Amino acid sequence: MLQLTIQVLVSGVCLLLSNSVLAQNLTEYPERLRRSESFFGLHFDFHAQATDQNVGETLTEEMIDSMLVTVQPDFIQVDCKGHPGITSYPTEIGTHVESFTKDPLMLIRKVTARQGVGLYVHYSGVIDRQVVSTHPQWASLDTAGQANDRGGLSVYSPYVDELLIPQLKELSSKYNIDGAWVDGECWGLQPDYNPLLVKPFLEDSNLAVSPKSAEDPHYPAFLEFNRQGFLNYLAHYVDAIHAYDPDFQVTSNWAYSSYMPEAVNTNVDYLSGDLTPSNAVYRAAFEARCLASQGKPWDIMAWSFAWGKELGNSTKTALQLQQEAAQVLAMGGGFQVYFKQNRDASIQPWTIPIMQEIANFCRARQEYTHKAKPIPQIALLYSNAGYKAKTTNIYSPWNDELVPTQGILYALLDGQQSVEVLREHHLRGNMNQYPVIVIPEWEYLEPNFIDELKQYVSNGGSLLVIGTKAVDNFQEILRVNLVDTVVNQVRQLGYNNHLAGLRTHYRPVSLQNSAQPFGSLYTLMDDRFEDKSSIASVANYGQGKVAGVYADLGEVYLSRKTPVYRDFLNGLITELFSEPLVTVEGSRQVHVTANRKNGQLLINLVNTAGEHANEKVYVLDEIPSIGPLTVSIRTPNRPQKIMLQPENIPVDFTYEEGTTQVTVPELKIHSIIVIDE
Repeated sequence: MLQLTIQVLVSGVCLLLSNSVLAQNLTEYPERLRRSESFFGLHFDFHAQATDQNVGETLTEEMIDSMLVTVQPDFIQVDCKGHPGITSYPTEIGTHVESFTKDPLMLIRKVTARQGVGLYVHYSGVIDRQVVSTHPQWASLDTAGQANDRGGLSVYSPYVDELLIPQLKELSSKYNIDGAWVDGECWGLQPDYNPLLVKPFLEDSNLAVSPKSAEDPHYPAFLEFNRQGFLNYLAHYVDAIHAYDPDFQVTSNWAYSSYMPEAVNTNVDYLSGDLTPSNAVYRAAFEARCLASQGKPWDIMAWSFAWGKELGNSTKTALQLQQEAAQVLAMGGGFQVYFKQNRDASIQPWTIPIMQEIANFCRARQEYTHKAKPIPQIALLYSNAGYKAKTTNIYSPWNDELVPTQGILYALLDGQQSVEVLREHHLRGNMNQYPVIVIPEWEYLEPNFIDELKQYVSNGGSLLVIGTKAVDNFQEILRVNLVDTVVNQVRQLGYNNHLAGLRTHYRPVSLQNSAQPFGSLYTLMDDRFEDKSSIASVANYGQGKVAGVYADLGEVYLSRKTPVYRDFLNGLITELFSEPLVTVEGSRQVHVTANRKNGQLLINLVNTAGEHANEKVYVLDEIPSIGPLTVSIRTPNRPQKIMLQPENIPVDFTYEEGTTQVTVPELKIHSIIVIDE
């Protein structure tokens, strides 16, 4: 017992000395980039458990130093408190692991500070199972009064003031970390029936009881009250830590993203989110477009491993992660990769070469991608109003509300369209910047937003409305008569002399004289048996054009895509927008984004070939190159110079009547055509 007491005293003295030395030396170390200027980072966590012992045992200064020197990240994020609610550092406020050999966070701060690398912590916010167990009165409750299954806390509980803010202050003062990546937040919320929330809701709404299901007409108001409670909670702790330490930089994972389509209305310093491990190439394309438009510095994290409950983890190759990174870089974002920490907080040194390969890939492109801005071409609407009218959750990535938007986006990207995903707050007052706006199956839109869209078309814009319910909002300008009944039968979609089976909802429609049919439906896989109803049409309205698709195609393309669906939708885009900035010939397995940065025109080409979308393939080590590609770019004047980057290859080109044409012999993963106009 005496020996143990001596060990504890010695450890305490060493920790105090370490803190003192760290504080003294921090001013002598290199200046670290703020998150707004950071581009490439690494994330580590292991969601510490109460039973974890000897934390820090095999974590060494040399291990951390070697990783940082080899990979050269701008920042790293490390475990601090995961969803179990147990800290992996010796907190004096909450509950930490069973025992420490050394303080891993202090050691990591020491080395990162010396190397001039930012240090952020992975901190689980709303989800804290330890607090739920010790303070059950603070838990988010379901309709039966039981704690919600994700282990979430009520955002109206004292948790934020009694643990979250004090621990963030502790991390700032004791470790001088640069900030926190707060996880388990918007996506961890569930409708909360804790009296802490229900009481103010009932007072605010003048209701006697809170609504328990989506069938209750007051349920949307209850969800919105939950949302506002979360936003108040987020704003409170962000402002509190900024007041305590103005240099502390914080975000809430997936805030203001596809999961939470609000306009940014709190003082978070940056936006971030982590991709699902499977089919992350396409998911990255979607999530990057949802973050890029929000007006904040942003990055996306890829998981370095595929995961399955029965099969465990399998580490991805650098090549696989580079393809995921390409989608993020092409939209102007920063990129980070998640590697697991061991149970003692040590890293896995064998993965450092993988980190280095990914870092080199990203750094080679940083000059041409980071903070580049998209050139307005096609705006795909992600309707906040439509989402809230349809969802039965607060904010969640696991619902079906976004399936149509994702499916339509992927079909457009596979057709080499340059697309941004925008919400109402991006488009209001700015519609005329976009040659085409696409409405992907949003059933509800706010009336004044519909009016603005109609005026946009009348003034010369082009609108594509997709979906059996969405077209109701635009029946007048589509120049069609819609049948009230929505049909769900197998039909064949015919386009460009080919047919594909189509099992989805569609809306029988008759066209007025001024509307022209587009594509065809057939009752059999035989073009002699055409359905009398049109699947799509195009009409003039004012000075612009409007097209309608009278079938739900988003889920169809997402789950069982065919070239017919893709070409049909992109053929409609061509009807509305005959002169896009960029066209590509030579492969359909390339995604295109057109950006500007530093006065240059930047055409990003991302190779989407390979088995990344195959749910049976966890890890791939081969991605076939594509090409040669013929890329035509509309430029008002003959370019001064064109380079292919990061290969640093001068590109021969032809220029005729406002069109510049180049040939890219081979596209491996991601190349940028850099044009000096």
